[in-house]
Amino acid sequence: MGRIKTTFIKRKSRELLGMHGDHFTTDFVQNKKIAAQYVVVTSKKLRNIVAGYMTRLKKQES
Repeated sequence: MGRIKTTFIKRKSRELLGMHGDHFTTDFVQNKKIAAQYVVVTSKKLRNIVAGYMTRLKKQES
């Protein structure tokens, strides 16, 4: 079993997917760089969680 994402992470990731979904890919490393451009986060950990959830959402799309 994995970790459960908070509502904040899910909401922000879905907002990003709606606004900038074509920029994100199924590659986590690339999504980290893209998330840093579009999201103002205070920590690397939070940025990585958003990028990881975005990767998961993009894999579910395809």
